[in-house]
Amino acid sequence: MGNLHSVQRAFERLNKALHIVRRPADLSNCDALILPGVGAFDPAMVHLEQTQLVPDLKKWVKGGQPLLGICLGLQLLFESSDEGNARGLGLLKGHVQRLPSNQSERIPHMGWAPLQQQNNCPLIEKDEPIDWMYFVHSYAAVPSQGVDLAATAPFGQTSITAMVWKGRLGACQFHPEKSAKAGERLLKRWLHWLENGAKPLP
Repeated sequence: MGNLHSVQRAFERLNKALHIVRRPADLSNCDALILPGVGAFDPAMVHLEQTQLVPDLKKWVKGGQPLLGICLGLQLLFESSDEGNARGLGLLKGHVQRLPSNQSERIPHMGWAPLQQQNNCPLIEKDEPIDWMYFVHSYAAVPSQGVDLAATAPFGQTSITAMVWKGRLGACQFHPEKSAKAGERLLKRWLHWLENGAKPLP
């Protein structure tokens, strides 16, 4: 379910080493977590259940510790998905829906799109030029609570969730590790935010 290699390489370029978490005991030495993902919702949740990490992930986030989700990792944070029948982690209220097929865009949505900020997020700089990020997905989350929606991206004549943020929990539907300099800047901001105390948004 994970695009672990590309994420590791992205952080290596920023001189930060990542450690793969395979079991609950591996969490003891972690300061922050990244939940990357590619593939389908149900198999990913089955895999997480098999690792016995689900209770610990929920405890981690509810305890106010930082986590960054990427692509499918964003979708797994929600309650459910059109893609399957499994229950998500439920750390954010809302449902993951298939992208609308009545748009001018192809599905899967594959390519570059600009971020449109909706609410405050420490990973988006208001005074900087709009960042274009690389997307590959057929489903998008619909948060029940609008305040959790950090950024959207255009999709045909509508917009879709590109980023969510709540407290110390953040996630992006796009792939920052594949988004060239714009993605690198976002990951740098996340590291800077962690190094400066990971202050949660009110």
